[in-house]
Amino acid sequence: QVQLVESGGGLVQAGGSLRLSCAASGRTFTSYTMGWFRQAPGKEREFVAALRWSGAGSIYYADYAASVKGRFTISRDNAKSTVYLQMSSLKPEDTAVYYCAAKIGSVARSHIEYAYWGQGTQVTVSS
Repeated sequence: QVQLVESGGGLVQAGGSLRLSCAASGRTFTSYTMGWFRQAPGKEREFVAALRWSGAGSIYYADYAASVKGRFTISRDNAKSTVYLQMSSLKPEDTAVYYCAAKIGSVARSHIEYAYWGQGTQVTVSS
């Protein structure tokens, strides 16, 4: 079992930045691929970014949705069992509830592949 708790959401103007955090507890953090998803009102949950840690050698693989690539950065601090989503150049269409998720195995874009979820944190970008 993995427990995930997000923080860092809020209200920001278009063009601004926010950093989301997701603290994990439970089983070995480095065993999991960590992902960020978002869901806007009336829309389906969509993939934002995911990161897998290879273990040895500090090598990892990251994947991003096309809509956020170049603006968002996913990273992780294994010592703190925390994954981050640094969001820059925010747009009103980035407004959503952002969820942290975890899975065993390779990076995936489908939310149904992720077994563990946080409660979500609201991000609102004003124009």
